[in-house]
Amino acid sequence: MSKRDYYETLGVAKGATEAEIKKAFRKKAMELHPDRNPDDATAEDKFKEANEAYDVLKDGDKKAAYDQYGHAAFEGGMGGGGGRGPFGGGGGGDFNSAFSDVFDDLFGNFAGGRRGGPAGAQRGSDLRYNLKVSLDDAYNGKQETISVNSSVSCDGCSGTGAAAGSEPSRCPTCSGMGKVRAQQGFFTVERTCPTCSGRGETISNPCNVCHGSGATQRERSLSVNIPAGVERGTRIRLSGEGEAGQRGGPAGDLYIFIDVNDHDLFEREGNNLFLRVPVSMATAALGGEIDVPNIDGNTSRVKIPVGAQAGKQMRLKGKGMPALRGASKGDLYLEIAVETPVNLTTKQRELLKEFDELSEDSNPESKNFFGKVKAFWKG
Repeated sequence: MSKRDYYETLGVAKGATEAEIKKAFRKKAMELHPDRNPDDATAEDKFKEANEAYDVLKDGDKKAAYDQYGHAAFEGGMGGGGGRGPFGGGGGGDFNSAFSDVFDDLFGNFAGGRRGGPAGAQRGSDLRYNLKVSLDDAYNGKQETISVNSSVSCDGCSGTGAAAGSEPSRCPTCSGMGKVRAQQGFFTVERTCPTCSGRGETISNPCNVCHGSGATQRERSLSVNIPAGVERGTRIRLSGEGEAGQRGGPAGDLYIFIDVNDHDLFEREGNNLFLRVPVSMATAALGGEIDVPNIDGNTSRVKIPVGAQAGKQMRLKGKGMPALRGASKGDLYLEIAVETPVNLTTKQRELLKEFDELSEDSNPESKNFFGKVKAFWKG
């Protein structure tokens, strides 16, 4: 039975680039690997066929010979002659030489990452710090000093984990890779090196301060800029202020989560503020002017219209919270709360009774309401 064309086997055109050929083989390897097809008796043969095709097409010299002579370039005769092809018998290729090219692409994420990076270096963990601020501080912004207890690079060994005068040595088991591979039947398995626990190096003389970890615990004071306009849930990131990295790895980040305390007077909704303003019954009826506080510490004079009803809202434009980004500000909304007088004197009671007797047309809303009630009961 004649062999299939190598380009057809991988599903690429004859003029495909090296990157396109590798991409096609990676896809075929994932699709045809016997471990992914336990019920397909032909899977192993198909996988070997794809491996053979890639072993030839990934090599520039072999590819050129194949393009000129086809399969005969790797078989006896070169088109019928008595000698063997220029690359010796068989283009089947070596499984390890071909499949190892894409092993990390296929299984690197499951085995702990790709080759090439420093196996011992590990990025430090990120930290979270919850910070409460007042609404006034959220309005003005402030510089806050916080204390964070975290791991830092050990001064005794400069983060190497080795005692002064000594250095970590490359792990003899994994040659510094931090991983070892083992063949289990047809499948290659990659595991964390048992000797160095994935660090890629061993320490024969550990630092007596950090005991080989390369980091120690320390309380640090950090200055944090709280920008004006922060809201509850705002997150501030301090790059490199998290846990120290291990063996040359970068430090993590510190994330500060803002919580804004409730205010005695103002309620906040986004960049707008709401203020409940109690006014006397007389002021609500006759109108007048009152001074209301602003979040910036100043006051604004507000005119109460004649006959103001409870619940009436008034807006003071630009008197709310500053936007976290940009120069705009929210508004301040005032809600009128008409206060019913209490602790009345005898004279005040007499005057209110007299007023009530004369106020038949002064309370149109209540008169209209009770008129509707009478109509309801009659109906």
